Amino acid sequence: MTSARHLIGLLLGTEEDWPMAFEEILRRLGPVSPVDGPDGTHAFDCERITIEPFRLRDRPRYHLVIDRLAYWYYVPREWLKKVALMDGVYLLNSPFTFQSMEKHAAYCAMMRLGLKVPETVLVPFKNPVDNARYAYTAARYNQPFDLDAIAAQIGYPLFMKPYDGGAWRGVSRINNPAELHSAYDASGEMLMHLQKAIDYDVFARSLSIGAETMVMKFQPDQPMHLRYAVDHNFLSPQAGTEVVTIGRLVNAFFRWEFNSCETLVKSGEVYPIDYANACPDVALTSLHYYFPWAMKALVKWCVFALVTGRQAKLDLETDRFFAIADEPGMSYEEKLAAYRELADAYFETERYQDFCASNLSRLDQIVLDWVAGADFDQLLVRTVQSVYPAHEHEKFIAHLRGLLNLWVRDESARLAAALWGTYVAKKAGYLVERSLKWAVTSKRSRSAARTGASTGTRCGARSTCSPACSASACSRRTPRRWARKSS
Repeated sequence: MTSARHLIGLLLGTEEDWPMAFEEILRRLGPVSPVDGPDGTHAFDCERITIEPFRLRDRPRYHLVIDRLAYWYYVPREWLKKVALMDGVYLLNSPFTFQSMEKHAAYCAMMRLGLKVPETVLVPFKNPVDNARYAYTAARYNQPFDLDAIAAQIGYPLFMKPYDGGAWRGVSRINNPAELHSAYDASGEMLMHLQKAIDYDVFARSLSIGAETMVMKFQPDQPMHLRYAVDHNFLSPQAGTEVVTIGRLVNAFFRWEFNSCETLVKSGEVYPIDYANACPDVALTSLHYYFPWAMKALVKWCVFALVTGRQAKLDLETDRFFAIADEPGMSYEEKLAAYRELADAYFETERYQDFCASNLSRLDQIVLDWVAGADFDQLLVRTVQSVYPAHEHEKFIAHLRGLLNLWVRDESARLAAALWGTYVAKKAGYLVERSLKWAVTSKRSRSAARTGASTGTRCGARSTCSPACSASACSRRTPRRWARKSS
């Protein structure tokens, strides 16, 4: 029996809460021995990556890297490109499509695929670019434009936001020409989009990690600790499926596996507005109830990728998506279904689900026990103490404890229901199997009766069993006896 040891690298900035959670869950999971596949055990180590000079021909020690830094820090970004191209290190987000994380290219791509992205216009810088060649270039080639006319054509209300924005930086809701000019004057050297506002019924934010997606009700006008509302029925099944499909389509198109997607739902129509987030929010203080799911999904996807030897794809194969977009005979719904098939194929969704069911089923209970215990509570307290001022500690500790206790209750009920469902399914399968055996036996019995042969003995069941039956061991005895045998 062979064994493999995999080193996961965390490329981090200021975060502490989720990395500590990830490391702890991975430690508690321990080695994994695949049920289906070659013999052997896979063990996992986790290490935080330091930033230093690197030789381009050096071989990295890491097999998989979770990056939370390179979207703004270019030294680790170039290291990620090197280890992806030269060494085959598995990265959850492709460093070669970071430009698309600046939203503009992502808008263009999804418009090309026919998604309902609101009308969007890119306008030039308000202030000159700091470049000696700008003055000459602008004087010769920049055309004057009428900002008011552009806004009027889009229609009020609208949003002005940076083409490369994040964390709501520089975003303004514009209701009239005065607000338009005030926001544009304040934009300085930021390159801005003007985008049609959608007065939505529901704001949905979906977090996708590998082949899993959690759709959450988002309340952008609330403080961060209240923005994710715990609501399991805020979307219709059709809208919910479309939101999930859009998130996974974006990720499969750009080769992202750790990303969030913001969509607005109005009268059943789904409008994607922001779906390029190189560093999606997974903070304990904001995700709260959904934090255990996020950590569990992250561990499962990393383990799946490493154990199965999944290879990262650097080429985008955009022609496969564009072929669907350009098919004149397909409706919007049919195109979404075809995109979903491409996305599920990229993420190997069925294989992933089978792998988790066969090899990681114990992880649910591991995470539940941890979140319900003292170690997680200490992490919660330390996180609050590091994020909020001292006079708010008690308030936010109570707030987060309440939401996590709610998750513990719901998760406990879910696992209990799943266990009961497994028992019922096994029992149903047992009854079907016995019925089939009885049908065969009865046929033989009728045949034997015609020749005067014995048909077996009585064993406490209501029917005659096969000749091989022994009364003490017969499986056709009472259900209670079967249940004791199965427990």
